[in-house]
Amino acid sequence: MNHPKQGFTLIELMIVLAVIGILTAIAYPTYQNHMIDSRRSDGQAALLNMSSLMESYFTENNTYVGANPTTLGITNASQQGYYTLSVTTATATAFTLSAAPAGVQTADTTCGTLTITNTNIKGPNPSTCWN
Repeated sequence: MNHPKQGFTLIELMIVLAVIGILTAIAYPTYQNHMIDSRRSDGQAALLNMSSLMESYFTENNTYVGANPTTLGITNASQQGYYTLSVTTATATAFTLSAAPAGVQTADTTCGTLTITNTNIKGPNPSTCWN
């Protein structure tokens, strides 16, 4: 009896590997962008929390001057550590807070440093970076 040979040819295997390579080349950058976008919420939440603490500080001190993460009772890192928090400006009646990307989040070239003011003006681009 003559049995037909079973299995894959080298050409078939190379085609499958090429297709996998193309799919990976398309999917990986999309995955990376999704991860950057999802980690951005860590900075947003940290800024919103810090903004609330700034308002409490103002209620107690009648000024924003002197407020910083330490006096607010928090660290200068966001909860998950993807952002470094700071008080950019603190006057008697206004403040600007910023969250600078740290670690792997420095790859966020779309938004970079997030900001928020006492009047809830968000930067750098609210429609892209704060959605």
